[in-house]
Amino acid sequence: MILALSVLITFLLVMNIIQYVSRKKINNHLHEISEKLAEIIEHKTAEKVLLQTDQHSIQFLLIQINRLLAYNQKVFADYASTKDSLRKMISNMSHDLKTPLTVILGYVEKLKLDDKLSEDEKEKAILRLHDKVVGLISLLNQFFDLVKIESNDYMIPLSKISLNEICRKNVLDYYDLLLSKGLQVEIDIPERNFYILGNEHALNRILSNLISNSIRYGSDGGVFGLTLREDKGSIAVEIWDKGKGIAEVHQDRVFDRLYTLDDARNPQFQGSGLGLSISKRLTEAMNGSIHLRSKPFEKTAFICIFKQMIY
Repeated sequence: MILALSVLITFLLVMNIIQYVSRKKINNHLHEISEKLAEIIEHKTAEKVLLQTDQHSIQFLLIQINRLLAYNQKVFADYASTKDSLRKMISNMSHDLKTPLTVILGYVEKLKLDDKLSEDEKEKAILRLHDKVVGLISLLNQFFDLVKIESNDYMIPLSKISLNEICRKNVLDYYDLLLSKGLQVEIDIPERNFYILGNEHALNRILSNLISNSIRYGSDGGVFGLTLREDKGSIAVEIWDKGKGIAEVHQDRVFDRLYTLDDARNPQFQGSGLGLSISKRLTEAMNGSIHLRSKPFEKTAFICIFKQMIY
């Protein structure tokens, strides 16, 4: 009996010692973790909390802490990127709005102060003024459209539609302009209809943006092309030219909002940098994707890919 009691007491003492050592070890680990977290927070570093331990509870805690740190770092990086993007957007918006407004003010002051203008000169000034105002309204509408699309307030009803007819219509809308630019027009639209789940208004907007972009920046190549084809269970619309092309350094950014192609393709024209961004978001809203491939004076192509409907 006494022996059994002695064994029990010894066992309890050993267990208490083990628990004490374990608690002390855990407390030490927690203290180290706390100090490391304080250091990371104070210096805003991207470090992880690293600690060697055989305590499973501490190991699990470290995993969760490091997951939280990684998430926090991603949120911080996203915030910094968004802040920088917003700053650039406001700067570009200010420039894009200031330039036409300055021109408009110049025409207004000319009409107001110059009493020696002939009727013909006045009419020309008024026409230029009208064009600038229309362009400014179009620019503002693009800003608002992009904001709506990015805020998910821009609902796009989808239905089964034929891409063939929409492509033909958009080419016809620009055909006279293409010929007036002296461009060779190469169109490849099959007779067999290709159907997708899309929105006619959105597709017209996309094609209009891409065609006008090709005319504006790629007409120096002398050729404009539109190709509609099947592509591994999908339908691809390719709008291409043989102009100066887009430098590789610009290719990853051409779909960013307010990123202009002026330096990349044709400095004589100044775009708002919104058309391609809107086209990308509208394409994605129809579960499609848009890609750029460019080899200077060989072929620069914007390719929209949509899932084919075969029923």
